Amino acid sequence: MILSRSKTIRKNHCFNQQHLRAFRIDKPRNQKPRRSSPRKQKPTFPFLTHLKETQDPDKAISLFHEYRRIGFKHDYASYSALIYKLARCGDFVAVEAVLCHVRDANVRCGETLFIALFQHYGKAQLFDKAMELFDRMKSFNCSRTSQSFNALLNVLVDNDRLPEANDFFSRSTKLGIRLNAVPFNIMIKGWLSRGELRKARKVFDEMLDMKVKPNIVTYNSLIGHFSRNHDLDKAKGLFKEMIKKGNHPNAVTYALLMEGLCITGEHGKAKKMIFDMEYQGCKPEAINYGVLMSDLAKRGKFDEAKSLLVEMKKRWLKPDVITYNILINYLCKVGRTAEAYKLLFEMQLGGCEANAATYRMLVDGFCKVGDFEGSLKVLSVMVRSRHCPRIETFSCLIVGLAKSGNVGGACFVLEEMVERKMTLDLDAWDVLIRNSCVWDAKAIELVNELISTVQRQYEQSIVTSL
Repeated sequence: MILSRSKTIRKNHCFNQQHLRAFRIDKPRNQKPRRSSPRKQKPTFPFLTHLKETQDPDKAISLFHEYRRIGFKHDYASYSALIYKLARCGDFVAVEAVLCHVRDANVRCGETLFIALFQHYGKAQLFDKAMELFDRMKSFNCSRTSQSFNALLNVLVDNDRLPEANDFFSRSTKLGIRLNAVPFNIMIKGWLSRGELRKARKVFDEMLDMKVKPNIVTYNSLIGHFSRNHDLDKAKGLFKEMIKKGNHPNAVTYALLMEGLCITGEHGKAKKMIFDMEYQGCKPEAINYGVLMSDLAKRGKFDEAKSLLVEMKKRWLKPDVITYNILINYLCKVGRTAEAYKLLFEMQLGGCEANAATYRMLVDGFCKVGDFEGSLKVLSVMVRSRHCPRIETFSCLIVGLAKSGNVGGACFVLEEMVERKMTLDLDAWDVLIRNSCVWDAKAIELVNELISTVQRQYEQSIVTSL
C-alpha cells in the first residue's frame, strides 16, 4: 500500500513538472541563473518528547538543564511542561525553583498554568502556597481574571476550607475581580455541603443585591439541598420561581426533584416525572434514569431496574458508565457478582467503556463473596486497562488467594503492587509467606522466627516514638 502510494505521488509529481514546463517563460540566454544557497536548518531539540518519557522528577530537572547546556532556549511550553510534571509528582520545592527561573527569564505565562498549580496545591493541602501564588501572578507577566479567581475559590471550597474561601471571596472588589454567578454558586455549594443553609441563603441574597442573576446551577444547588433533606415543598417552590424568572429547568433539575420523591417514598411520581419533563420540552437523560435505577436497586427490584436499560435504548438514549455502575454496585453489595460481571460484558458490547470504579466494585464484590479466582480475573483486565485497585483490595486479594492455595496468583498481585510502589501490611505478608512455605517445615520455622523479630522491632519502634 505504501509502495503504491509513493508511485502515485511520483507520477503526479512528474505530471506537474511537465505541466509547468509547458507554461515556462524562457529566460534570456545571456542571463546566468542564480544559484540558490541552501538554507541553514535550525537544529531540533525534542525536549518535550523526552520530558514526556521521563517519570522521575529529578531526571526531568536534569534533562531541563542538559538541554540548556547544549544551547536550547527554553520557552513557555518547556517551562510549563516541566512545572506540570513536577507538580504531579508533588515536588513543590522544585516547582518553586522553576517558577523563579520563569520570572527571571521574563517569560510571559498563561493563566492556565496557575489554575493547574492551584489544583495541585489543593490536593497537597498547601492552601497558603496556592493563595500566595495567586497574589504573585502579576510578577509572571500574567493578568489575574475571574477564571483564576474562581479556580482558587473552588479549590478552597472543595477542600472544606470555607473560612479561607469566604475571606478570599470578600476580597474580590479589592482584587479588581468583577463577580458573575460562578463564584456565588461556588460559595453556595460550599455552605450547603456543610449543611449551613442560612449562610448559603445569605450568599444568594447578596447575589440578588449585587444585581447578579442566578442561573440554572444556582437553583439546582438549592433544589438539590431541599430535595435530599425531605423538604420537597421548598424544592418545588424554587422550581416554580426559576421558571418564573426565565431559567428553564434542565435534566439535572428534574433528577434532583425525582431523587427527593424517591427519598420520601413517592416512587410512582418520580417515574411519572420522566414523561412530565418530556412534555415540558426537556429531553430525559441518563441521569434521570439513573435516579430511578438507584431507587429500584436499593429496594432489591433488580429486574425492574434492568428493564430501564431497555427503555433507555428504545428512546435512543445510550446508557453511560455511571448508569451501569449503579446496577453493578448494588448487585455486588448483595453478593450477586456473577450478574454484575455479566453486566460488564453487556456494557462493553454496547460500546460503553468501564472505568476504574466499575472494576473496583467488581474486584471488591468477588472478594466479599470469597471468589478470589473471579476477583483475580477482573483484576487482570483492570490492570491491562491501566486502572488501579485500592491498597485494601490488593491486600484482601493476596490473603484470599494465598489461603485458597493459589500462591502464584498472589505473587502476580504482589508484583502489580510493587510496580505501583504500594506495600503490603505485616499481616498480609504473614499469610502469604506461611502459605508459600506450607510443605517445608524448616522454612516455616525460619518464617516464624523472622515474623516474630519484625513484630518485636515494630513494637519497639512504637514505644520509642511514644
